[in-house]
Amino acid sequence: AQQGRVREKAYGKQKIYFADQEQLPAASDAELRRLDGEIAALSAKVQALQQSCRQMEAELKDLNSAMTTPEMAREMEELRKDCASYAEKLERIKSATNHVTPEEKEKVCSEQKLYCKEWRKRKRMATELLEAILEGYPKSKKQFFEEVGIETDEDHNVMLPAAV
Repeated sequence: AQQGRVREKAYGKQKIYFADQEQLPAASDAELRRLDGEIAALSAKVQALQQSCRQMEAELKDLNSAMTTPEMAREMEELRKDCASYAEKLERIKSATNHVTPEEKEKVCSEQKLYCKEWRKRKRMATELLEAILEGYPKSKKQFFEEVGIETDEDHNVMLPAAV
């Protein structure tokens, strides 16, 4: 600072030293325009490089999440095995001689509906009868069923099919 190469400024107890810009050569307008053009060109280059970097990072992320060649080969082999087993199953189904005709299917479905309807009807009648008995019975429903020996659908985890 005493030689005049750097300047000194005091802010309270602190001192700040910085280069004396008056000793530096002044740039001409042409030189400043050239430097501004260079800055603009370099800024555009930086932008292009950043965009390219983002694209490459996205591509890297896609490649990292994709399957490797051995994994792909293993997956293809598994899919071929599945396809072969399904083709074999389809061939067995096609070659089966015991096809069910639509008439037989309709007959079985109508019988099932009839039996389910009858099951509901009988279950409702039995429930109503048991509830009538239980109105005057002094013990619990569970104790009554044990004494009489009644087994319910629920005891055997049997459920009535849903009405269609």
